[in-house]
Amino acid sequence: MTRSPWTELPRDRLLADVSLWSADLANLEREIARLEGLADLLHFDVSDAHFAPSLLFFPDLVRRLRVLTETPFHVHLMVDSPAAVVEEFLAAGADLVSLHVELGQIELESALRILQTAGKAAGLALRLETPINSVVPFLDRIETILLLGTPMGIKGCDLDPGACDRIRTLKRALVKHGHAQVRIIADGAIRPHTVPLLRQAGADVVVPGSLVFGKEHPANALRWLRSVQPLVVG
Repeated sequence: MTRSPWTELPRDRLLADVSLWSADLANLEREIARLEGLADLLHFDVSDAHFAPSLLFFPDLVRRLRVLTETPFHVHLMVDSPAAVVEEFLAAGADLVSLHVELGQIELESALRILQTAGKAAGLALRLETPINSVVPFLDRIETILLLGTPMGIKGCDLDPGACDRIRTLKRALVKHGHAQVRIIADGAIRPHTVPLLRQAGADVVVPGSLVFGKEHPANALRWLRSVQPLVVG
């Protein structure tokens, strides 16, 4: 079984899972080259315009981009039937796949089995309104939990006032259930004033978009992200 590159990423600093949705979509090869050696992961928001209100990314595009970089690919499946498409994304080069817990146990079990067989990292994703305890039955089968801090599939929104409290609640739940190693990903409204708040709340990974691609020198933004420290409990 192939070891997922996800497992090799450091745990002693904040990770940057950079969203290609905010890149120059007409020049993805150039955009990826600008991030080489700087982004910890490249994030693909895959949406079917049913589960989420957009049409985004597809396996053939992921496959074409896979040959351009060794950076791990994180595919966030915002679709009604992830089990029907997850194998295509794995074949295209996905290293970590996040599945939405709102889809229910039958759909999740099927997709998780596929990921486990392929030796790829599995994660769960939660909308803003989804209870944190919905992840508990799956904790022994996942490596990450993505918490959306804004409405799903809509760009440019402010961070929800309860986003940081949800991270803290999840962090406590992971410790309580003996799964503190599961990393928390904060996705949505990743900006200079929100990153320290999310990190201090317990986020291990953030999903920056315009924070990186909106800069002439994305390396500076990524170096800053890596330097943001967690809350130190005395």
